[in-house]
Amino acid sequence: MILGVNDGLVSTFLLVAGVAGGGMSSRDILLTAMAGALAGAVSMCAGEYVATKSQNQVIAGELALEKTHIDEALDEELAEMDDLVGLIGLQDETLKRQVKQYYRDNPQALWQLMKALEFGVLDSEERSPIRAGIMSCLLFLAGSLPSVVPFFWSADRPEIGLIAAAALTIAALLIVGCVKTWATRTDAATAAMENLIIAGCGGGLAYGVGTLVGLLL
Repeated sequence: MILGVNDGLVSTFLLVAGVAGGGMSSRDILLTAMAGALAGAVSMCAGEYVATKSQNQVIAGELALEKTHIDEALDEELAEMDDLVGLIGLQDETLKRQVKQYYRDNPQALWQLMKALEFGVLDSEERSPIRAGIMSCLLFLAGSLPSVVPFFWSADRPEIGLIAAAALTIAALLIVGCVKTWATRTDAATAAMENLIIAGCGGGLAYGVGTLVGLLL
C-alpha cells in the first residue's frame, strides 16, 4: 500500500519538476503529468498483477511438489516436520512421537502444517492478482494527485503550480512517512524526514536537469 502511494508521489513530482524546469507551460505540464500518472498507474497495475500471479504459481508448484513428497516419502517428511516443530520449541520426545503418529495417520493435515511451517503459506492470506493490480493502480493515482491538481488552476503561471505541487507533495510524503511507522514501529519523525529528503533531492535534480535541457534545446 505505502509503496504504491509513495511511487505515485515521487515519480509524478519528479516528472513535473523536470518538465517545469524545461520551461513548459502550465497546460503542457498538466498534460504531461496526467499522461505520466496514467502510464505509471497502468504499469503498476500490470506489474503487480504479473508479480502476484507468478508468486502464486510458484507457491502452488512448490506445494504440489510437497504433497507428492508426502505421498511418496512420508517418513522423510515426518522427519523434516520433527525438526521444524523442534525449532519452534516442541522438545518433549514423548509429545513429539505423538505428534508424529498423528500426522502419519493424517497426511492431509501434515501437508497443511508444512504449508504453514516450511513455506509460510496460509489460505487466508492468499492474494488475488486482479485485486492487487487494481489496488496498486489506484494507490499510484492517489499519490499522483498532489503533483497534477495544482496545474488545473495555475493558468499561465507554471511556477505557481510547481510551488503548490511541491507543497502538497511534501505534506503527503510526511504523512506517508508517518503512516509507514504504524507497520515498522520506527520513529515517525525520522521516517517522515527520510521520505522527504529522498524525494526533495530527486525533485531538485529533476528540475535542474530539466532547466539544463531547456537551455540547450
